[in-house]
Parts: sequence; C-alpha cells; structure tokens
Amino acid sequence: MELHIQSKIFQIRNQYVMLDKDLAELYQVPTKRINEAVKRNINRFPKDFMFQLTQQEWQNLKSHNATTSWGGRRTSPYCFTEHGVLMLSSVLKTDLAAKVNITIMRTFVAMRQHAFNYKALAAAIKSLESNTNHRFAEVSKVLDALLEHKHQQDDFQKRKRIGYKK
Repeated sequence: MELHIQSKIFQIRNQYVMLDKDLAELYQVPTKRINEAVKRNINRFPKDFMFQLTQQEWQNLKSHNATTSWGGRRTSPYCFTEHGVLMLSSVLKTDLAAKVNITIMRTFVAMRQHAFNYKALAAAIKSLESNTNHRFAEVSKVLDALLEHKHQQDDFQKRKRIGYKK
C-alpha cells in the first residue's frame, strides 16, 4: 500500500502534498465530505497544513500526470501537507482514517529518509569527483612533463654530432 500512496504524493510549492481527491479515495469517502470536514474545522488547517491549488498549478498537475479522468471539478483541489494529513485524520474520526493515516505517515517518513540518503549520496559523489579531478590534473601534469622530456631527447638525438669521427 505504501507504493500506492507514494504515487499520490506530489511536490508542489516545494512541499510534499496529497490531493483531497486522493485522500478521499484512500479514506473511502467522497471528496466533498473531506472538504466539508475541513471547512467545519478550518482553524485546524493553517496554510502550512493545507492550501488550494491555483488554476495554473492545477492545469500543470493534470498535464504532468497526462490524465483527463480528473475532470468534473469546478474548483481547484486542496493540497494537504504531511501535517495537514495528520490533522485530517483527527477531523474524520473513523477507524479506517486512523489506519490509512498511519500508512500515509510511514510513507512520508520513508520518502524523507530516501531524500536524505539521496543528498548524502550526491555529496559523496561530488567529493569523489573533486578528488578524482584533482588526481587527473596531477597525472596530466606528469604526462606533459614526460612528453616534453621525450621531445627534448628526440631533438638531442637528431642534432649532428660534433667531434672526432671513428
């Protein structure tokens, strides 16, 4: 189920969020029920917990996912951050919401861990690349010096010798 949930987490406005439609599907309730519960408890959902997509963001998201089956909405969807999803389960107050919420939280944690590991790996690769580039520069200097020395020897051997001939 975590892989299924991970495909429903998007990065919008530099935050990982889930859409109200996808949460409704997971909680097995209509989307309008989620939005009604949120509106009744709007003080629990500050802007860093939930926000509504602009029309442009919504169009970009639909075209990014190459789907038209999301049609039929008159308003842009609401996006819930990790904290918003957590708050949403307390507003819905069903056993299924609690169970699904645990899985969603584990998915968010796994994604954060993956991102952390990716950053650590990227830093290690950059360090390795820097060290390798430095070593290649040193090897290049040594090769250039050897080639120069060889050219000098070739020039020395090509000169006509002066002195006694046997």
